[in-house]
Amino acid sequence: MRAFADGLISILLPVHLLSLGYNPFEIGIVATATLLGSAALTLAIGLYAGRLPQRVVALSGCLLMIVTGAAFSASESFWLIVVIAAVGTLNPSVGDVSLFLPMEQARLADLVRHDRRTHVFAYYSLAGTLAGAFGTLAAPLPQALGIGLKFAFLVYVVVGLLLVAIYLLAPLRGPLPTPERGRPALSKESRGPILLLTSLFCIDAFGGGFVLQSLLALWLFDRFGLSVGEASRALFAMNVLAAFSQLAAPWVARRLGLINTMVFTHIPSSILLILAAFSPNLYVTLGLLLVRAALSQMDVPTRTSYVMAVVTPAERPAAASVTAVPRSLASAISPAISGVLLTTAFAGLPLVICGALKIAYDAALLFSFRHVKPPEEAG
Repeated sequence: MRAFADGLISILLPVHLLSLGYNPFEIGIVATATLLGSAALTLAIGLYAGRLPQRVVALSGCLLMIVTGAAFSASESFWLIVVIAAVGTLNPSVGDVSLFLPMEQARLADLVRHDRRTHVFAYYSLAGTLAGAFGTLAAPLPQALGIGLKFAFLVYVVVGLLLVAIYLLAPLRGPLPTPERGRPALSKESRGPILLLTSLFCIDAFGGGFVLQSLLALWLFDRFGLSVGEASRALFAMNVLAAFSQLAAPWVARRLGLINTMVFTHIPSSILLILAAFSPNLYVTLGLLLVRAALSQMDVPTRTSYVMAVVTPAERPAAASVTAVPRSLASAISPAISGVLLTTAFAGLPLVICGALKIAYDAALLFSFRHVKPPEEAG
């Protein structure tokens, strides 16, 4: 449900802000604010809220979601929108960057054996990506039903209330496993690999921030004159391909290993993104983006599984947030830059920069971690 709301809003956010008279640079600033706020909340949850009951953490996130939707639907002032984006749960892309992330990843990793961990995260990612795809497809509905765009943001209120009911019934008992009082959230042995992984993930996230779904939709609007309905259908198809490709990730990982799966599916997708930036034809461009989507997300469950594998169970909430938060911070910088680049003579430059940075990340990841094996590969 969270992903459905995010998929819907990722398309309507730029349309709504354009209708209020804001330009691509200002839209980029709003996207940056959402990611900065999400980073701060995720870090706090991962480092400190592990000692709180899981139900308290979940319900607090629901409350913030409800307040975000209500406040955004009532706001038109640019700086007020920026503030709401920073302190709320607004998400300009499909993919969870919220305070729920450390709790859920650590919880799932604790529930399964090593050899099933990547499969569980593949289904977890599949559910979110597929729901986000349907949210994207639903983007034209508010206008078709005559609902004002700002009222569409009330979807966060509805989803937040539904999640409250679910989390009250869910079997979330007690806090997550955490290090003993007085011990650091990450041990000396885990700190080095996690910080290096985080640094590399930042390169990937900084590149990805140039092509957030809201910004990709904005590029398609400008480059080919697509309507909201046409863009939502194209992005829906991309998200569906990305969702189901994640089911192949565990199968590939069993044969190639987690790191090789992350790298050797990611590089071709980045090359296709660069080619799409130079394509003068809509159908060729969409074809390149669709094939890219079928490859670009296979690293998501494998990346999460790898992080959970190289730390102890007590360190997992901290590892999830420490690797996720800098990613959010790094990706928060690039949307504003991308907004400026979208107004230049070559509006496809954000796609080129994104692809180049992601290829550099893949090469560095392979070089640094090719010999660091998770337990299921160590034998």
